[in-house]
Amino acid sequence: MLPIPAEELNGSGTLGPYWTFYRAVAAEQLSRWLPQSPSTILDLSRGQGHWATQVARAGHRVVEMIDFRKAVDGQPVLRDADRIRQVRADDLRFLPDGSMDAVLAEDRAMSLELMAESAVADIARVLRPGGRALLCVDSLVLGMAILAEQNYWAHLRQTGEVMLVPWPDGSITRCFSSSQLRDLLTEAGLEVEWIRPRTVLSPSTVDHVLATDSRALAWLVSTELEAHPDDNDTVGIHLVASARRV
Repeated sequence: MLPIPAEELNGSGTLGPYWTFYRAVAAEQLSRWLPQSPSTILDLSRGQGHWATQVARAGHRVVEMIDFRKAVDGQPVLRDADRIRQVRADDLRFLPDGSMDAVLAEDRAMSLELMAESAVADIARVLRPGGRALLCVDSLVLGMAILAEQNYWAHLRQTGEVMLVPWPDGSITRCFSSSQLRDLLTEAGLEVEWIRPRTVLSPSTVDHVLATDSRALAWLVSTELEAHPDDNDTVGIHLVASARRV
């Protein structure tokens, strides 16, 4: 198991150097994954704005879906910008079939969708033929670490198809093995291009290298992305997958 508290594992803790590295890896992964030509991209990454901004700065048009519960003072969360349009919605019914060139579901978005099958089927529906999806989910490594931290040993012995993990804050997420994530995507009609851990370098390794030389961040990111441990779900707290609509 990972010797890191739950509040650190979900990215909301104070393990500063590692999360700086993690975010740099995620940004570079997205940069390499984005289409070469200007495209229309749906962002389902929980309405944080960060991902939509990066995609827009790369020259793409973004439809960023904001959860309907995130209205402020009862006002709709809907705005238009030069390249980013935010839409308040709780599902994808507002989009016609085949209307998106790509779909981004970062920040563990599909792990927060306990009925991920329905969500991924919707993603496949709105993608044009040849369109691609990039998804990030919680891994079984993360799920088992969270259960062990809370002494849920009976849950660890269960071998069910779906692993739902209760967090100390009362939330529940869904964790995946690489084979479960592959099945989720293929059953929705998507062709998996690759599945890999977001990071394989440990927090202690990252901390040690950055403490030695703060300029080593770019080298660490390059080393991480060149590792390519495809379909290896024995390391890493999150899995990232790229899939294409055939």
